[in-house]
Amino acid sequence: KKKALAKKKPKKKKIAKSTKKQASRKPPRPSDKKVNNRLINPAHYQAKKIKKVLEIKTIKEKKVKKIFNTKDYVVYPTHGVGLVVDIEKREVVGQKLEMYVIEFIKDKLILRVPVEKAKVLNLRKVSKPSRIQSVLKILSEKAKIKRTMWSRRAQEYDLKINSGDIQQIAEVVRDLNRANNQIEQSYSERQLFELSYDRFLNEVIAGLKISEDSAIKKIDKILGRDKLKKTPLALD
Repeated sequence: KKKALAKKKPKKKKIAKSTKKQASRKPPRPSDKKVNNRLINPAHYQAKKIKKVLEIKTIKEKKVKKIFNTKDYVVYPTHGVGLVVDIEKREVVGQKLEMYVIEFIKDKLILRVPVEKAKVLNLRKVSKPSRIQSVLKILSEKAKIKRTMWSRRAQEYDLKINSGDIQQIAEVVRDLNRANNQIEQSYSERQLFELSYDRFLNEVIAGLKISEDSAIKKIDKILGRDKLKKTPLALD
């Protein structure tokens, strides 16, 4: 009898321990999910999933169709005409990206533009000769100056210049041009004119494939600036 009682006692203890463990266990949360008979919080599970996706992305290389090639002249809206000197590969945030390396010789500037963002940034090819010839006609038209404050007009001109659109740039050149025997410009007017003139000139050179001197003669003849003497900038 004593032996039988001794055997029964440890059994009671085991049952008590298991009941305590069951009582200490927290009830499953409604957000928890059962995966392979194990409760997993979805936030933790999703974090692991994202980590795996990121690891796969680092291995994969993004392939985007190229619009431009090396030695192509392109127009970047806020900088004007530039030359694609190279297409290089760079790793950015675990992704291998292809980038256009664009050189702006006059500004002594080099920009790197991701191939996939070229359209978003309005990067375009230099206008064709037929397009340039039609836009040159705008320069011979009468200036269309709005009767508003100069500060407002200056903002409009600035937006047109940085739009990257050759037609809008030509309109600024036409409106701010001061031909032979005309009133001198203020300093701010002259600055905007020179900026628009320079952007337009560079596209004419690249598009028509002519020298800078012949392009200047062509534009100045239409604007009536061919006999204009160069004078220092007038102060406001």
